[in-house]
Amino acid sequence: MLGNASLLDFLSIGTVVPAARPWPRFRLDGKAWRALVERMDAADWLLLAEWAEPGEVHIALRDEGSGSIAIASRPCPDRRFFAVGQVRPGAIRLERAIHDLWGLVPEGLEDRRPWLDHGRWPCRHPLAAEKLPPAGSPPPYAFLAAEGEGLHQIPVGPVHAGVIEPGHFRFHAQGETVVRLEERLGYLHKGIHGLMAGKPLAQAARLAGRISGDSTVAYALAFARAVEAATGCEVPARAHWLRALMAELERIANHVVDIGAICNDAAFAMPLAHMSELREKLLRANALLFGHRLSMDCVVPGGVACDLDDDGIEVLRHLLSRLRKRFEKGVGLYSDTPSLLDRTTGTGVVSGSLAHRFGAGGFVGRAASRSHDARKVPGYPPYDDLDFAVPVMAEGDVHARVMVRVQEVRASLGLIDQILAGLPGGACRVDVPRQDGEGLALVEGFRGEVAVWVRLDGDGRVAAAHFHDPSWFQWPLLEAAIEGNIVADFPLCNKSFNCAYSGVDL
Repeated sequence: MLGNASLLDFLSIGTVVPAARPWPRFRLDGKAWRALVERMDAADWLLLAEWAEPGEVHIALRDEGSGSIAIASRPCPDRRFFAVGQVRPGAIRLERAIHDLWGLVPEGLEDRRPWLDHGRWPCRHPLAAEKLPPAGSPPPYAFLAAEGEGLHQIPVGPVHAGVIEPGHFRFHAQGETVVRLEERLGYLHKGIHGLMAGKPLAQAARLAGRISGDSTVAYALAFARAVEAATGCEVPARAHWLRALMAELERIANHVVDIGAICNDAAFAMPLAHMSELREKLLRANALLFGHRLSMDCVVPGGVACDLDDDGIEVLRHLLSRLRKRFEKGVGLYSDTPSLLDRTTGTGVVSGSLAHRFGAGGFVGRAASRSHDARKVPGYPPYDDLDFAVPVMAEGDVHARVMVRVQEVRASLGLIDQILAGLPGGACRVDVPRQDGEGLALVEGFRGEVAVWVRLDGDGRVAAAHFHDPSWFQWPLLEAAIEGNIVADFPLCNKSFNCAYSGVDL
């Protein structure tokens, strides 16, 4: 019977955790957890996130058939659990990070190399109940090997030219052709899980908005919605609409500059100058209307920290009218340059099957035929009252990722028009009840789906929290996309993904 069961029916063999909202959490024993992982090999159950606590591991799943969402938890009294990475490759790095931080061992996982721990911490497994002393000087990191005649290695990073976060890329190449690329991240590990524990909501919200600076609204919104789910807090309608306004402005600002940067990495600098000007105008508008160029500390649990008056609405309407025309001119610079299109078309292809296998979201997934958007499914206010289309392409190359971004900018501009026209009146913030509980939230950031889980104690403080960036499932696809391309096309492929370093180095 369980072989054909839905996700929720399958998990019902476990024990329900009563405080979890808005989706249920089930605690499974070792036998049920193993059965769940084995069932995932055939079921269309998408992995949304995986994290741990001392002595327990959690996974958030979505049933793609029914749309239902749930969390499964496995207590680990022997500090071991059956590895999800055996059936979901997107979980491999997550489980390596779980071992580094909490010391829980993913049984059956072939890749057991450290991910976040570079041997520089004052202890091993810093979030475990019992920390271990450092193991001394770490051995050299064992990059995966590639075999063949005439192969050579090209190490790049972790320090890069210009203002960019650190990450190491190890190329195996045959002449100019890339045979294998492997990434090593973790240089920016910030200890977010430990920093969150015990924080009052106001401090925790500030920290959430600084996890990944270009997605501050997305993270702050996901954290706020998780807190509101945990406490049953009802947010005013006006706050929902203002949150969406800030989120769409953030999406546009990131997309326009990335479109220009992709052109720049193909040695065509003019679109970058053009698009950077548009981004600067948007950031200045944010500073004028919301008090911060990136809208930091504007989305808070219970609503928003700042309102928008009629003068502000007119400022935005005037700005967006000019931005539309300037944006389309910039798009023309891209689409009317054959030598540029020659560099982007057919370069860095991600197959649809691989995008689905990893559950890649955002423009990376949508450029490879995966249409998911958290604003649609599971959805959240006010998007259920707004009209917009999710652009999808099948080619999976750099050009497709550019054009999906272009269409997303156009869709976001249309959403902002609707928001400004339909912005409801009333309050924009309420007090959050001080009570215990736990909540999960899914929010569509500009890169894709941001997931935040939080548990609160009775004093309204954060007992535990986890933040999942969409880049966890996109970074491995960059390795696949560059294979068979020339080394000189890596900057082009890399910028077309623009995965977060900070977002995965928690």
